[in-house]
Amino acid sequence: MKNQTLHRIYKMLKPQKKAIIIISLLSIIISICEVVKPYLIKIVIDDYLSAGLWQKGAMTIGIIGSIYIALVLIGNILDFVVTTATSMTGENVIYSIRNKLYKYAQYANMKFHDKTPAGTLFVRITNDVEDITTMFKDVITTFAKDVVMIIALIVIMLSIDYKLALLCFAIIPFVILTSVIITRISNRVREYSKNVKTKLNVFLAESIYGVKVIKIFNRQFEKEKECEELSQEFYKSRIPTSFTEGFLIGMMTVFENIGVAVIIWACVNHVFHISLEVGVIYVFITYLKQIFEPINRIVENFETIQEAVVSVNKIYDILDHKEYLENFEEGKTLEKIKGKIEFKHVWFAYKDENWVLKDVSFTIEPGQSIALVGKTGSGKTTIINLINRFYEIQKGEILIDGVNIQDINLRYLRKQVGIVLQDPFIFAKSIRENIELNDNLSDDYIEDVIRLSSAEEFIGSLPNGIEEIASERGNSYSAGEKQLLAFARIFAHNPSIFILDEATANIDTKTEALIQKSVDTLSKEKTSIFIAHRLSTIVNVDKIIVLNKGEILEQGSHQELLQIPDGYYNKLYNAYYEQLMATS
Repeated sequence: MKNQTLHRIYKMLKPQKKAIIIISLLSIIISICEVVKPYLIKIVIDDYLSAGLWQKGAMTIGIIGSIYIALVLIGNILDFVVTTATSMTGENVIYSIRNKLYKYAQYANMKFHDKTPAGTLFVRITNDVEDITTMFKDVITTFAKDVVMIIALIVIMLSIDYKLALLCFAIIPFVILTSVIITRISNRVREYSKNVKTKLNVFLAESIYGVKVIKIFNRQFEKEKECEELSQEFYKSRIPTSFTEGFLIGMMTVFENIGVAVIIWACVNHVFHISLEVGVIYVFITYLKQIFEPINRIVENFETIQEAVVSVNKIYDILDHKEYLENFEEGKTLEKIKGKIEFKHVWFAYKDENWVLKDVSFTIEPGQSIALVGKTGSGKTTIINLINRFYEIQKGEILIDGVNIQDINLRYLRKQVGIVLQDPFIFAKSIRENIELNDNLSDDYIEDVIRLSSAEEFIGSLPNGIEEIASERGNSYSAGEKQLLAFARIFAHNPSIFILDEATANIDTKTEALIQKSVDTLSKEKTSIFIAHRLSTIVNVDKIIVLNKGEILEQGSHQELLQIPDGYYNKLYNAYYEQLMATS
């Protein structure tokens, strides 16, 4: 196991170090009890029963019997304590890891989420964490117990009859050699199997998330075949692993029985002058079986260890990459955001130097309303992402009220910039919780923002009103109803800068007019940015910025841009107007 992996396991277990030490010490006591019990029986058999002295030694035998019963009780009580404590400590470890992963996912930047599928994160937080749970409960806390038992058994067997013990131990090199060979073979296929399992789980998660798209395009049969293929690949990847594990366990049983046969053969034939004592035969056979138990346990748990090690590495391959984490603690908090936004020679690429924005410069004055116009891929949404610092620019500066946004506290910045998306996300919680987003808002205030967003009629029609629980992703609501909730949400949090990304596309004309009136009321002293494909919705904004392939082509009001005879906006608007006339 690599040093990095060992360090990661230690880091994971360090908070539970005291509990693990106590559990290990109790496990050692259990092992000592298990080792002493057969030796007590050996004393009774050889010193009293075989010698015919059981009547004279009745009191001693009674004392030995009492000690045996006490060891049984102590061992069983401690075993119950260890089992319970191990389970609780294991749950604490998993609780901590799962929370760390979830926290990382929440605080990681968009660059991380762009390159990491949601299904992969889901697998890390569920399956991989469970693999570590199994390792902890089945392996870590029994390791000290197994090691102590093996050492204690070796010492006692040597002290009873070193010649018979050495004869028995002659089998151990074969056991170790067999384990090493089969383990190396098993290692090669186990990680491949783990990767296939992850791929299958990611596919299943994405298929469930995307079930609506699958149904729309009638791809159920194709997805079923893909699932069968992945399941078959996983099944085939498990066959070599199952074979090696089964073969190794079988070989352990064979070696154990060979050891028993060697003991009986040596004692019966007085090999190396080994004496034939019933108690010695009993204790050696018992100890040999006991010494194989921890070996078998280690072998049986080997798959668990390997899968857990792979899971630990996959989890810490995420947690150790601190460069993706956003810093919400440092930075300035401005006394009041007035809303002046400046882009100064901004260059940005999502990857390498595939520039999405090229030397973009513009200024939005406080309280000004502007619209970003351009074809798909022109950079409109990217500008919004950069204002929120979802991504860091490669060149240039972005300023709010004259302060570089990289110097502004990120939590404060995001609170001051509100976005309504075309397809807003609705949580499977109550309407109130979807509007509050964990803020404790008064009933009167919520009623005001519902009225302001024109969502009164929609929410009033729900059986439980504002306490109605939304279905997953708000699938039971229309696109327009979800947008009304999104407007109520943004009005409730009252940001200093409004950004509307085609936010009224799915709302009827009457409701759109009401919402536009509310937006106009709220944005009189606030900066507003609109992305709209329907050019009729932006003719009254203060300034229109026309983008094409990441560059600004034109800036000005609607009327000013129409005055440019061969202007890009002029052509766009005339084409849009002609299309409206053709469809009317």
